Amino acid sequence: MPDLLIELFSEEIPARMQKRAGEDLQKLVTNGLVEAGLTYGSAAVFTTPRRLTLALGDMLAASPRQVEERKGPKADAPEKAIEGFLRGAGLTRDQLEERDSPKGKVFFAKIEKPGRPAAEIVAEVLEQTIRNFPWPKSMRWGTNSLKWVRPLHSILCIISDEAGAEVVPLTVDGITAGNTTRGHRFLAPGEIEVAGFEDYQNKLARACVVLDPATRADTIWNDATNMAFAAGLEVVEDAGLLAEVAGLVEYPVVLMGRIGEDFLGLPPEVLQTSMKEHQKFFSVRNPKSGQIERFVTVANRTTADDGATILAGNEKVLGARLSDAKFFWDNDLRTVTAEGGMATWVKALENVTFHNKLGTQAELIDRMATLSRELAPLVGADADEAEQAARVAKADLSSEMVYEFPELQGLMGSYYARKAGLSDAVADAAKDHYAPLGPSDDVPTTPVSIAVALAEKIDKLTGFWAIDEKPTGSKDPFALRRAALGVIRILVENDISLDLNLVLTKANRGYQFAKTEQVLERFASYFIEVSKTEDFCNQEALGALVQAERLLSKDTDLPMIEEATSKQIRDIIERYSTYQLSHAEDLAEYDGETVQDEIANEISPRRAKRKSAPSRRKLSRARHSASVEIVSFIHDRLKVYLRDQGIRHDVIDACIAMDGSDDLTLLVKRARALSETLKTDDGENLIQGFKRANNILSQAEEADGVEYSFGADPKFAETDAEKDLFAALDKAEAKITPAMVEQDFSTAMAAMAELRGPTDAFFEAVQVNAENPTVRRNRLNLLSRIRTICTSVADLTKLDG
Repeated sequence: MPDLLIELFSEEIPARMQKRAGEDLQKLVTNGLVEAGLTYGSAAVFTTPRRLTLALGDMLAASPRQVEERKGPKADAPEKAIEGFLRGAGLTRDQLEERDSPKGKVFFAKIEKPGRPAAEIVAEVLEQTIRNFPWPKSMRWGTNSLKWVRPLHSILCIISDEAGAEVVPLTVDGITAGNTTRGHRFLAPGEIEVAGFEDYQNKLARACVVLDPATRADTIWNDATNMAFAAGLEVVEDAGLLAEVAGLVEYPVVLMGRIGEDFLGLPPEVLQTSMKEHQKFFSVRNPKSGQIERFVTVANRTTADDGATILAGNEKVLGARLSDAKFFWDNDLRTVTAEGGMATWVKALENVTFHNKLGTQAELIDRMATLSRELAPLVGADADEAEQAARVAKADLSSEMVYEFPELQGLMGSYYARKAGLSDAVADAAKDHYAPLGPSDDVPTTPVSIAVALAEKIDKLTGFWAIDEKPTGSKDPFALRRAALGVIRILVENDISLDLNLVLTKANRGYQFAKTEQVLERFASYFIEVSKTEDFCNQEALGALVQAERLLSKDTDLPMIEEATSKQIRDIIERYSTYQLSHAEDLAEYDGETVQDEIANEISPRRAKRKSAPSRRKLSRARHSASVEIVSFIHDRLKVYLRDQGIRHDVIDACIAMDGSDDLTLLVKRARALSETLKTDDGENLIQGFKRANNILSQAEEADGVEYSFGADPKFAETDAEKDLFAALDKAEAKITPAMVEQDFSTAMAAMAELRGPTDAFFEAVQVNAENPTVRRNRLNLLSRIRTICTSVADLTKLDG
C-alpha cells in the first residue's frame, strides 16, 4: 500500500501557532480522505518554523467502488415524479427495480460509483485544506488571492510505493506541487529532491533541519542542562519557553552567556521575567544562593567562532533591557524607603478603578483590611498584622516594575514590603494573597497570608454578587469560580474551620460602611457650604440630613454602624438642628414628611414612592439570602473539587444537607469519611438496609398520619433479632454521639457500618407490620431509631441506589 507525504513550505510560522497548525493539517486532510473513501494505516505530523509536514502510511491506492441504493416513488406514481427520480439518480427506466412493500410496489435504484485513484482525491482534499486553513491570523502577498500565515513558497505532495514516487497533480494560486523541498535557510539552502518520508527525513537531517519539534526540545534541554552543570549551575525549568524556543529554530545550537555584574542584585524573578519576555532566554541560577547568574540562548545555526559573536550581541541587548529593569527597581526602592513608604502607592490607587460599580482599588483595599482584621483571630493570625498586610498587599500595582511586568504583581510587593521594613509575614502576604491562581498552585499556609488571601477572594465574591455579575454558563469574566475554588482549597488544605455564612455577612457589611461614610461626607460638605452661602433652603443639604437621620433610625438602610461613625453623624445632626432653629422661618416650607420625600426623590429617583427605608430585619434577611446563595455557589465548586478526588456527587449532597455545611473543612471531612465507608461491603449494605427501613417507616407514617420518632422499648421485642438490633443501636449510639461532638467522622461512620449485620438479621427474621398494634408501633419506632442514628452522620436519603 502506498504512503503519502505532504509538506507546506513557507516563511517563518510564529512558534505559538505551529502545534495547532500541525493538528489542523492532520485533521483536515485525513477527514477529507476518509470521507472520500480513502483510508490509511498511520499518520504523523511534524512542524518547524518553515514547514508543516504530514506523513500517512498504508493508504489505499484508490477509493473502493461504492453501490448506493436509493428508494424511489411508487410504481403507479405520476410519470413526472418518476422522471424526476431518474434524473436525480442519473439512470434510465429499465435500470430501476420494482419491489413489494406494505404500500404496494415501489421503485428502487442502485447507483454505482466507481473508485477514484488516490492522487485525484488527495489533490482535491489538499487544495481545499490550503484554501480554507484556519490560521488565527493570515495574509495575502503579491497579486494572489490565497491567504496563509506567511507567504507560501512551495508544496511537496508525493505518493510513494515500491515502484517509486508519484507527484500529485496540484496547483494552488500558481504554486505547483512537486517532489522538492529546501534545507536550512543559512546552512543548506539548496533544493532537495525526495522520494518518500524516510528519504525526506534523512535528507533534511543532512541539510541541518531537525524535523521533529520534540527532538529539537530535547536537544535544547539536554545541551543547556549539561552546560549549566559543567559550570556548577542549573537551568530554571520552563516548559512553555522550551516549546516556544523549539518552534523558533530548525537547527538548535545552545549557547550560555553571562549577565552583567550591575544586574546581579536584581530580584531573580525580575531577571527571569525580563529575559524570558524580551529575549526568549533561559535563566541559569546558582543552586546555593538561588541567584540568576547566567542565561542560555538558542541560535539557529553554527558559526566559525562557535557562537561568540552571537553571544556578544545577545549580552549587549540584554544589558539594555536589564538597565531598564534596574532603573524601575531603583526608583521603586527610593519610593518605599522614603517618608510615607508604600502608603504613597496606596494613595495613588484612589485614582485606579477596581470596577465601575465597586469603586476604586483603594476602596477595595479598605474592605480587605477590615475583613482581614475580622478573619485574623479565626485563622490564628495577629489582627494588626493582617490589617497591615491587606493595606500593602496591592500597593505594588502603583510601582514602575509591575507596570512594566504585570505578571510580577504580588511578588514585587513582597520585596518592597521587606525593603520598607515590614515583617516577613506581611511581605509573604503580599506575594501569596492572589494564590491559588490555578488548581495545581500551592495555597498560602501562614496565618496572615491566609487571612488576606481569604479576604481578597471573599470580597470579590460578595461584591460581584451584590451588583449581579454572577457567572453564567461558561462565562465567568471576573474569575469568580476560581475565587470560590481558592476559598475552598485555602480552608480545606489548611484544615481551618470557618462559619462561611458569618464571614460573608461581614464582607457584605464592608460595602455598607463605605456607603455610610459617603453619606456622612456629603452631609458634612453640604452643611459647610450652607454655612458659607447662607442658602438656608439648600435641598442637597436637607437631603443628606434625611439620609443621615435614617442611618440612626430603626428603619435604617445601613445597620450595624460603627460607634465612631454614629457619633460623628449625631454631632452633625445636632449642629444642623441648632442651625434650623435659628433660621426657622426660612426653612418652614421644607418641614414634614413631604419635604423628606421630595428630597429623597431628588437624591435617589428609585425611592420616589417609598415612605421609609426597609426595616433592619428585612435588610438582614436579604443579606443572609445573598450569603446563602454564595455558599451554594461555593458548594457547587466543592462538588467539582471533590469529584476530582473520587468522591461521588450524591455523597457530597448527603453531607451538604447536614447542619454546619457552611464549614467547608467539616463538610469535606464528613464527605471523605462517608465515601470511605461506602467503599466497604458493610457500608454499602447498611445503606440498603437504611433505605428499606426509611421506606417502610415513611409509608407507615403517611398511612397512619403520625410520626414514629420515639418510644421503642426492648421489652416489647419478640425475637432475638429484635433484641440484638436494640443492643446494636445502643452500642452504635454510644460511639457515634461522642465521635460527632469531636468531629471524628471516621469513627462515627465505622460505628454506623457495624449496624449492617443486626439490621440485615432483623429484616430477615421480623415482619415489621405485625398484627399486634403495640408490637407494630414498637417496631416502627425501632426503625425510627435506625433512621435517626444513621442520619445523624449524613443525610443518607440523598444517596443514589
